[in-house]
Amino acid sequence: MSAAYELQSAEDPKPSTAKRALKVLLIVALLMVVALGAFVFWLHATTIGQIETVPEVFPEETSRPAAEPESTAVNVLILGSDSRISAGDPSQWEAGAQRTDTMMLAQFSKKNNTVSFMSIPRDSWVNIPGYGEAKINAAYSYGGPKLTIQTVEELTGVRIDHFALVDFTTFTRLTDQLGGVTIATVDGEKTMGGEEALRFVRERYSLAGGDFDRVKRQQAWVRAVISKALSREVLTSPTTALELLETVSADMATDADLTTVKMVNYAFEARGIRPQNITFMTSPSSGTGTSADGQSIVVVDHSRLDPLMKAWKTDDLAQYMEKHGSEITGLPQVVD
Repeated sequence: MSAAYELQSAEDPKPSTAKRALKVLLIVALLMVVALGAFVFWLHATTIGQIETVPEVFPEETSRPAAEPESTAVNVLILGSDSRISAGDPSQWEAGAQRTDTMMLAQFSKKNNTVSFMSIPRDSWVNIPGYGEAKINAAYSYGGPKLTIQTVEELTGVRIDHFALVDFTTFTRLTDQLGGVTIATVDGEKTMGGEEALRFVRERYSLAGGDFDRVKRQQAWVRAVISKALSREVLTSPTTALELLETVSADMATDADLTTVKMVNYAFEARGIRPQNITFMTSPSSGTGTSADGQSIVVVDHSRLDPLMKAWKTDDLAQYMEKHGSEITGLPQVVD
């Protein structure tokens, strides 16, 4: 081999196999980013982007709990009605005209890969900022989503990241789309369609536990819908999954900060969640009582609520429930 050839080879070497592979990987990664961006844009234009948003939903910063710097959990306040108000059109809210029938504080813990729901009974007697003591569902009537968020944050000490207002008619349609859901009751397992399930959760006067049992029925329905939605046959069917997403989007309102990109990110981060990672509970109370003006109320038990909410706030709920779960009212496998 001549010296001239050796010099040319040294100065102009052919790309190595490793370098060619790296280029291919970079091109593939770029294409994936472009494809994901196109998917998010399409999802926003066709489905998620159709969700109603409520502007300026959060209270003044000075009145809110501080964010926990070490926590990556996401806290969402979910308000629901059984069709007596329009969840999908927040512009229909009028002062004094509506109260929410269902209130749940939900948390997605990235650290523990869990989702937790805590129902707050609508008759819980609390302080409503600017109005004094009243049933917690009056907060929505007095001041809409903003005052409700402020009331729940004051009660729990938990900073709410997002807000969602849903209508039980949404769950009615979801139930039918899923082919019905099965709920275990004291009278045996019942497979229900949407309308039957709605009647099931609306009933409370015939229940021994009154509104407490009604809350458990609501939770059982939500659990059944989520479990069915997370089943293999649904998760492996993009068509079915998108149909369910369209149904939810049709009758939901959220805060304006819950963007399409955030929704997609949350969905990706929660992709490993399964029914066994989801917990339902009810905020601790010492039973019912009577207010000074004669109303039947639920008496909040702060001796149990406060430490529970401290663990919730610091994203240590899973560890707290391992030690103190027996002190908190959870959702039983069988409901009345």
